[in-house]
Amino acid sequence: MPDADIAALGFFAFCWLFYEPLIKTLSRDGLLNSDMTVIRGAWMGEMSRRESRFMDGQLLGHALNSASFFASSNLLLIAAAAGVLFGGEKAFASISSLVLIKTSTRLLFELQLSVILIVLARGLLDFIWSIRQMNYCLTIFGATPEDPAAPAGLRAAFAEAAGMILNPALSSFNAGVRGYYFALAAAAWLFGPVSMIIATLGAVSLLVWRQRHSSAARAIRTLRRTLEEPPAQP
Repeated sequence: MPDADIAALGFFAFCWLFYEPLIKTLSRDGLLNSDMTVIRGAWMGEMSRRESRFMDGQLLGHALNSASFFASSNLLLIAAAAGVLFGGEKAFASISSLVLIKTSTRLLFELQLSVILIVLARGLLDFIWSIRQMNYCLTIFGATPEDPAAPAGLRAAFAEAAGMILNPALSSFNAGVRGYYFALAAAAWLFGPVSMIIATLGAVSLLVWRQRHSSAARAIRTLRRTLEEPPAQP
């Protein structure tokens, strides 16, 4: 394999594997994902105090449907990429005949598709784990006492447990969605190592910008600060 392809693959692997630890380190300065943990905590607190939790179930059901949709789409993409990967010499000849595709050997071509498959498979596992955790959270919703006379400590315990499951569940969902960004960057390798490096840089830059500087990130950051402000003295 040419040195340029090795360098591109190494750069991609570094960004893909270390993006999440980097984001967790930067989250100390305030990122969309870390700010959302506070918002979800407030949601779970309100959920535990409501007599009717129909709306809470509907909201979480919407997230479940979204995760299921992405998981199904991911599975279709995996099947398509695997079909090409195991299509033999005919598939390689068809793809390599395209003008923009830059793959010198069948071994390189199979490695390129394998990287795409690995990224998509990791995303699928994230979606599956997200769906399972959200189902656990729905169970907690159902078990939270509706009696207004229930002890506040008991309600707080249910709210804390729900938050401890919901935040990782939606973090897994976010990781699955993020896999699409890196899958596109991996697919850019078919157009050459330079394209892969540029696409990887673009994916990481876009993800970081959306976490720190997008209008959604600014709005959530402002709301988090409001929630964390000490209550005004009467």
